Amino acid sequence: MEVWIGRQGERHGPYQEEQIKEWLRSGQLSREDLGWYDGLADWQPLSVLFPLEKPTPPPATESIYAPPSPPPQPVSTGLLDYAGFWQRFGAWVIDVIVLTIPSMIAMYALGGMDAYKHLLEQVQAGSDLANALRQYGEATESSQVASLVITFLYYVFFEASKFQATPGKLALRLRVTDLRGQRVSIARAAARNVVRLAGLIFGLIPIICYLAVAWTQRKQGLHDLMASTYVLNGSVREQPPQRSQPGSDHGRFDA
Repeated sequence: MEVWIGRQGERHGPYQEEQIKEWLRSGQLSREDLGWYDGLADWQPLSVLFPLEKPTPPPATESIYAPPSPPPQPVSTGLLDYAGFWQRFGAWVIDVIVLTIPSMIAMYALGGMDAYKHLLEQVQAGSDLANALRQYGEATESSQVASLVITFLYYVFFEASKFQATPGKLALRLRVTDLRGQRVSIARAAARNVVRLAGLIFGLIPIICYLAVAWTQRKQGLHDLMASTYVLNGSVREQPPQRSQPGSDHGRFDA
């Protein structure tokens, strides 16, 4: 049986049952730590899951929470399992494709296509390219603003919804959460996407928001860091029952 271990809002594992028992006996795990395995209805204290395993007094030179040798390697924090760079980039690409539809509608409605045709005519006629591009930019300002507003509302609405994800994230089984792995509020979703909106204005969305995911410890982009959010693996419906724990925002599991 494989068991997940939870302490201070973070999940690690899964570990084999015999490993868990050994760490309980050695005192490297606390009986108050939580455990969960497939089929269990809720997270339970390890003292309930393994009632016969009790720690023996450790030597005076050892801490009850000293790392085992070799230390178990957490594959997720979980209650928090962070989504990687390419997963998030793939979700972004899907969302860009989805957003193309309302953006094109706004462009048609606000004269953007006529401006584009006029630009092509000027280029074919050999007109000054810089002047033609300037005129095109002025003619499409309203449609560009509309596209920005649509994009902003799209992300805020979906990320603050009960699905906690845009269609792109849903397709790749990702969700947006706060630092406790919970659903974000509309205000937090809006704050998160202010950075995304700024990136769109300057054309830097992949750089300004996503590259930080590749090297930050918890795979957070700039917009995540600013709004104190995570993007986690697994849709809302796939998550095992979680027990909220006080002070879980920054806790670490050291066993």
